[in-house]
Amino acid sequence: MTTYVLVHGAWHGGWCWRKVRALLEAGGADVRTPTLTGLGDRAHLASRDIGLDTHVADVIGLLDAEDLSGVVLVGHSYAGMVVTGVADRAPHRIARLVYLDAVVPRDGQCLYDRAPPQVRTSWEEQARVAGEGWRVPVSVATPQFLGLKSDEDLRWVMPRLVPHPIRSFREPLALSGRAPQIERAYINCIGDKPLGQPRTAQADGIDDYHELRTGHDAMVTAPQEVVALLR
Repeated sequence: MTTYVLVHGAWHGGWCWRKVRALLEAGGADVRTPTLTGLGDRAHLASRDIGLDTHVADVIGLLDAEDLSGVVLVGHSYAGMVVTGVADRAPHRIARLVYLDAVVPRDGQCLYDRAPPQVRTSWEEQARVAGEGWRVPVSVATPQFLGLKSDEDLRWVMPRLVPHPIRSFREPLALSGRAPQIERAYINCIGDKPLGQPRTAQADGIDDYHELRTGHDAMVTAPQEVVALLR
């Protein structure tokens, strides 16, 4: 029985994997969908002190408490930062990393380093104006950005989004470089763009590359296709 740990991205919570989780569990898999501190059902814990290290510790805490091993660790979007840190610090528990339209960082990089410069400018300004200087407001996560089109998906996702602690975007990821190499797959959600493998996927040491014609929140918009790739 394969164990999957599915880690959500910014503004989301473990709830966003509901469709994917149901399909995987129907096939006999063991599936965990932790919610990172300050988000989802843990939004009441939000504070300006929450950073990337907090979220890495969240996932490692789950792996240790449940004594999980041979895990397929999946990170969506911002959680590419998180799962990379987890794999570096707890490689003995991870069998495979999957980046779902996610950031793939190198040592010493923060999320902003893997995004266009205008992202930093916009999100920092939004946090200053509407997030008390430490939260990126939900208004940044537009339906267009998330790739949500159907009324059903919009009604489900948009009310559940919460502001994201900005420190986790600023904080660099420190990698030891001592962890054994773990196989890494990338699922690129290309929407309506033409097919074509981006060079960055291979440059970042991706072993297995796939494309889905769907938007950024693929676990919502294309759960069956995501599950087929995860299997």
